[in-house]
Amino acid sequence: MGELVTYELDGHVATITYNRPEAMNAINAEVRRDLNSAFSRFRDEEEAWVAIVTGAGRAFCVGADLRGGGGAAGEFAGTFWEKPTTNSFESGWEIFKPVIAAVNGFCLGYGLTLVTWCDFVIASDRAEFGFPEVKIGVPTIVGAIRLPQRINWQYAMEILLTGERISAERAHEIGLVGWVVDHDHLLDEARSLAGRLVAAAPLAARAVKEVAVRSRTLPTLEAIRFGETMRKVASATEDAAEGVLAFREHRPPEWKGR
Repeated sequence: MGELVTYELDGHVATITYNRPEAMNAINAEVRRDLNSAFSRFRDEEEAWVAIVTGAGRAFCVGADLRGGGGAAGEFAGTFWEKPTTNSFESGWEIFKPVIAAVNGFCLGYGLTLVTWCDFVIASDRAEFGFPEVKIGVPTIVGAIRLPQRINWQYAMEILLTGERISAERAHEIGLVGWVVDHDHLLDEARSLAGRLVAAAPLAARAVKEVAVRSRTLPTLEAIRFGETMRKVASATEDAAEGVLAFREHRPPEWKGR
């Protein structure tokens, strides 16, 4: 990773940190490059089972750098009209390992888009959330697609169409945030949750998440068929055999991720 996004693996938990605090972790071309590298490493690293993403300083991420940084969306092949939209975790990379957002401060624009793609959101009591794009004449696209899928339509539209910020308490009230905690205990709470998650068989957990994600757009019968296929695949792993053996021997399982 570069210096602008750090990656630390502790056991099976990877912590990815926006590390441009002097710019409130705004995304420019260099941050985008490092952020994509970090999530690519997490996706591919066998020993990384759960990720925590957070920010250094007073902000989680305030979105795109509007002071000439450029490149916040990343690099694309082709012309403007041919640009693909899935080129980062927040725009929809398929990563079926659990991801926890530990939101330590301002979470705006791209930052909030990333949060809507996380499985768990723990917020500091100092955090604020918003999509300010409409206030500068720019539509938010991925946020507009995803936010109404996570929370009530009217609450989503209020955030998207006013461009106003909401507090951590309000975000929790409308279901955007799972937990609001004391700022000084934020990472402790995130690590505690991560510890609970790594107790599960990693391949089984990924299968569950993939079924949950893909079944949203499938008719019920097709979703069940897909789920049963995933069950057969996961049941053929070494971890599945270990889980049964550990149960019979009355001991904690030793997961290998294979």
